[in-house]
Amino acid sequence: MDPCHFVRILVGNLALKFPSTESSSSCYCKIKLKNFPHQVATIPQQDIETNSCSSQKPLAACFSLSKSQIDNIVSKWGSSYKVSIEVYAGGSGSGSTCGLSSGKLLGKVSVPLDLRGAESRPCVAHNGWVTIGKNGSSLQLCLTVRTERDPRFVFQFGGEPECSPQVFQVQGSVKQAVFTCKFGFRNASDRNLGSRSSLSESKAPRKWLRSLKTDKDQPSKERKGWSITIHNLTGSPVAMASMVTPFVPSPGSDRVTKSNPGAWLILRPGCGTWKPWGRLEAWREPSFTDAIGYRFDLFHDDITTAASVTSTVASSTINTKLGGKFTMDMTSLSTPLISPQSSGDFGSGSRSGSRPGSGSGSDFGFSPQNQFRGGFVMSSTVEGTGKCSKPEVEVGVHHVTCTEDAAAFVALAAAMDLSMDACRSFNQKLRKELRQQQTQNFVV
Repeated sequence: MDPCHFVRILVGNLALKFPSTESSSSCYCKIKLKNFPHQVATIPQQDIETNSCSSQKPLAACFSLSKSQIDNIVSKWGSSYKVSIEVYAGGSGSGSTCGLSSGKLLGKVSVPLDLRGAESRPCVAHNGWVTIGKNGSSLQLCLTVRTERDPRFVFQFGGEPECSPQVFQVQGSVKQAVFTCKFGFRNASDRNLGSRSSLSESKAPRKWLRSLKTDKDQPSKERKGWSITIHNLTGSPVAMASMVTPFVPSPGSDRVTKSNPGAWLILRPGCGTWKPWGRLEAWREPSFTDAIGYRFDLFHDDITTAASVTSTVASSTINTKLGGKFTMDMTSLSTPLISPQSSGDFGSGSRSGSRPGSGSGSDFGFSPQNQFRGGFVMSSTVEGTGKCSKPEVEVGVHHVTCTEDAAAFVALAAAMDLSMDACRSFNQKLRKELRQQQTQNFVV
């Protein structure tokens, strides 16, 4: 099936220029879009003599809108839909005191958005300086606002990952099964993973192989050996997420901590073996934050060398009660409006290989340096404690050139979802599907 239409609104390149008689030690802004949570960013100050509005400053905010959201917005507000930026002096915008927001409002500006036009072409809604000062002040704000289409493949788990569901590709109201999942446990009597992964794992750092010890070497209070394999519709395995570092509580507590996180390897098939593609770590943040922390590292192409190289491409937290999204996004405002690879045609890939839902995948090699060069990569939903979790996965079309590409992101989404359970307090009982039985084996 074809990808789903999305539009992104990017705001960045922020700078403030105060009149010579005014100044402020620190400033921040709230970037608001109707029906979306506001985002906060700090704003650097620029010398009054400088007129340039450099495009090398970081991205401040990004909003993603689906086709249905765009249709709803256009029908309600039409061309009056705007993104607004409120500028404050003092504070950080990250909290409040006694119900009152910190900081003093210096000024604000609203920029109209052409969302319907953005569905067909990238557009710069504003780029440069604008006067925002109140009461005659000549305070100026530099900003860039642009809209661009960002088509994505969307996948929906048919059930919770530990229940071995089907995975559907979604396009509007149409769903098509593209993968099946198999959840299970790896134990001392199961050698499938070890034999398939022996080439790559034997050359990975030893600290990543803790869970390959026998059961008797492991402490009793732990969650280990979880594994989920993604199969295409012909039954061939096309990706796997395997828990390689057990989730264990820190000494004297019932919590998995950042100093000793649990970890998964995300693996892809290649040359008759499983090859590591990425590594996901997860842990429980301090109790007062009520969140799960995570970090995802991507292996570079020289994984077969003795000195494995990784780069961190995602690191954040997810609220355990409310849930949230696992997100990988390499966007910056220095990225061209139309990348050289796309030539404006976001639906075509630059390399051969089958698309999700079009049959079996190719043995195409994955190159992180090329694939993750910029832009939106992926996101997956994560539900809070006690809620049925059926992850929805969005993947930018430029990062999917074959079935195995899509399957790797689906496996990563499953691992993140399962990490929410693996990080639960050890004084809480997990559901039966996650409790390993001595007679249960995992079959690839």
